[in-house]
Amino acid sequence: MKPNFSLRLRVFNLNCWGIPYLSKHRADRVKRLGDFLNRESFDLALLEEVWSEQDFQYLRQKLLPTYPAAHYFRSGIIGSGLCVFSKHPIQEFTQHVFTLNGYPYMIHHGDWFCGKAVGLLVLRLGGLVLNAYVTHLHAEYNRQKDIYLAHRVAQAWELAQFIHHTSKKADVVLLCGDLNLHPKDLGCRLLKEWTGLQDAYLETRDFKGPEEGCTMVPQNCYVNRQELEQFPLGIRIDYVLYKAVSGLYISCKTLRTTTGHEPHSGSPLSDHEALMATLCVRHSPPQHNPSPTHGPAERSPLISVLREAWTELDQGMAQGRWWATIAGYVIGLGLLLLALLCALAARGEIREVAVLLWTPSVGLVLAAGAFYLFHVQEAKGLCRARAELQHVLGRAREAQDLGPESQPAGLLGQQEGDRAEEQ
Repeated sequence: MKPNFSLRLRVFNLNCWGIPYLSKHRADRVKRLGDFLNRESFDLALLEEVWSEQDFQYLRQKLLPTYPAAHYFRSGIIGSGLCVFSKHPIQEFTQHVFTLNGYPYMIHHGDWFCGKAVGLLVLRLGGLVLNAYVTHLHAEYNRQKDIYLAHRVAQAWELAQFIHHTSKKADVVLLCGDLNLHPKDLGCRLLKEWTGLQDAYLETRDFKGPEEGCTMVPQNCYVNRQELEQFPLGIRIDYVLYKAVSGLYISCKTLRTTTGHEPHSGSPLSDHEALMATLCVRHSPPQHNPSPTHGPAERSPLISVLREAWTELDQGMAQGRWWATIAGYVIGLGLLLLALLCALAARGEIREVAVLLWTPSVGLVLAAGAFYLFHVQEAKGLCRARAELQHVLGRAREAQDLGPESQPAGLLGQQEGDRAEEQ
């Protein structure tokens, strides 16, 4: 690469709200989305909540002249809803399905059936390796009583770890998606602190869109106004995050969003606002160091957020074990009831009643068994994430005690040490 090397990358991200039979005007919105993407000709278009594979195939054909490369990430029962369209050839792709994703018995929420995941695309642009990630985390539903908080924190940690371990050979890292996290939420802070990703909204000097960068706004006719009662301006839960390795400098030149309507037709493309970012990658100016040494003062935010996440996962693990214990007691009582009914039926006493109670008793035992197995699996998943956090927290504390001169080069998502060893 020449010293004056520069790369311009235009990125589009949208949660499409494409639930078959439930999302309003889905077919029309998908058609207009295809027209919009063809007209704008982005380098990358990353989409969430494309729940119908038929919608993806429609967009695939419609966008083929402009975006010759595309991929749909499949997982779960319904699917991940994630897909990507690219003007540039895709070198590699893979995905990671989150270990925890809500509760199967919360059917009206449905996240468990979706197989929420993170998808990865590897592209080569002008001699650079770009790792582009697209993701969609578990929805919040109730901010005052968030029963999914531990799951969402665990997903944020898995996402951060996946990026950390798969981006060691990348020159540029890009993450887009609906995180279902407000900027100051624990999961969002954990993701940024561990990966070192920068927020396009906070970094750009040229932003055009709703106040505070909100991506769900009351002006959008598809938004449920009750969900925004506490947030009159709206909420920001969709993000464009990025970083570059040492020797390269990445900046967000412009960031614009829709403001409750699509610029050309006037009708919204979704209940979320679209994000459109222009990123510029170039060699670092001599006076600029994109990967500063993280001394003790700079490590303290990471240690703080790691502690907070560890505590949240610990509470979630205790809750999962409690529900498993309750289910175990129900299983025991159900088995005792079945034994009693068998004994009564064998002796001929109240045979009719015993036969009538047999089926619901078996159903109770089976349901409690499924409940027990799920919450045991939940507790183990949270325990695994907590153990990883505890290990990273221990290393961060050691590095802080040793001082900046003795800190490990690989900690806190810094990839330079790994890349130097590989070379």
